[in-house]
Amino acid sequence: MAGRRVVVFPSAAELGPVLARLVTSRAEKAICSRGRFTLGLSGGSLVSMLSKELPLLPDLDCSKWLVGFCDERLVSFDDPESTYGLYKNQLFSKVNIPESGILAIDSSLSVNECAEDYARKLKEAFPDDPIPVFDLLLLGMGPDGHTCSLFPDHPLLEETEKIVAPISDSPKPPPQRVTMTFPVVNSARCVAFVSTGGSKAPILKEVLEGREGPAFPAARVVPTNGELFWLVDDPAAASLTIQVERLSSGAKL
Repeated sequence: MAGRRVVVFPSAAELGPVLARLVTSRAEKAICSRGRFTLGLSGGSLVSMLSKELPLLPDLDCSKWLVGFCDERLVSFDDPESTYGLYKNQLFSKVNIPESGILAIDSSLSVNECAEDYARKLKEAFPDDPIPVFDLLLLGMGPDGHTCSLFPDHPLLEETEKIVAPISDSPKPPPQRVTMTFPVVNSARCVAFVSTGGSKAPILKEVLEGREGPAFPAARVVPTNGELFWLVDDPAAASLTIQVERLSSGAKL
């Protein structure tokens, strides 16, 4: 791993533009090296942040982007719980990602079939990789320390064979989801967590500084050969005692 960087911003409003520039800088690098940019998206507050900031960037060209989802809820795309549906309405309609470059689940399938189908789509999109290697994964963290749909004390935390796994007993509704597994997450060239708000402060401290007992799922994201960023605002960072970087909206990562 290239080392973990914990970067603190005064507010989420100042974090957003830096996140957008991180996405586009990694996109330019990937397209120069490999002819395309592969991005994994998560839901939650990331949807509104990216949908606001990315279209504001001048000369944004997403024509060589391939976008997947780090996890997805097994609901129809017009359901407000659908991560794809939210991005489709708020972001994809504003940028030029080709339709063929968006890897969405088939929500008509059972949860097990949906996970198998999504794994097949990823394998077809990454034919040269035994485990898909994304250029950038954007992750969030729940107040229980979960990321993707990988929840504390769940058997899926130990999954090593599947690249996409079904979950039918999510402790957070809706219960049926599909999720990337740790082998995929930790194979990425760059992973960036975004965590904002004072409600995240206690869990963020335990994830970044350690705790007694098993590590939270978010703490188990340690890219084997990639970069790891934690982009957080002052309220979320309030309890941290580790050394952090402090940046404002004009910074570049």
